[in-house]
Amino acid sequence: MNLPNKLTVGRLVLTAVFLVVIFARVQYAATIALVLFIVASITDYFDGKIARERKLITNFGILMDPLADKILVCSAFIAFVERGFMPAWMVVVIVARELGITGLRMLAASKQQVLAAEGFGKHKTISQITAIIAILVMASLPEWPNAIAAGFNPWVAEFTWVAKWAALALTVYSGSVYLWKNRQVFLQDL
Repeated sequence: MNLPNKLTVGRLVLTAVFLVVIFARVQYAATIALVLFIVASITDYFDGKIARERKLITNFGILMDPLADKILVCSAFIAFVERGFMPAWMVVVIVARELGITGLRMLAASKQQVLAAEGFGKHKTISQITAIIAILVMASLPEWPNAIAAGFNPWVAEFTWVAKWAALALTVYSGSVYLWKNRQVFLQDL
């Protein structure tokens, strides 16, 4: 197994550990979850970069890298509903978009078509990761020393609110653009 694929598998493992930690009622759980999510997000950046630079692109990576990304992000958002960090309706919209696009790609693959990623999809992913990190920072603040938390308190709640709505808007917009540009894939079967 090459390094990019190991990073992808590592992201899946980190997602499982992240979920265990975020639901653990132990000291510093939110801060540990924050660190785990950041590390997992960094692996997302490096597995693709290394695979392209070293020409280590494999079928496993083509399939599992985007799937691992979706599992990480969707797991975090779903966990936030349980923890009361985010309203369920927002998470349903985000997860439905991810499942819908994955379904469209699978339908295209069954027709021997490959659907390229769109630029808006990259922005969507960045906005989702930013929102998740902001939510985790807000949840972690009570665990941090007062001197550090004081630097975040004046602005983190407002930033988190904006980040959630930006992630939702980019998720809906990028999904709509992707479905429209690739409508021939599903319209052929109607």
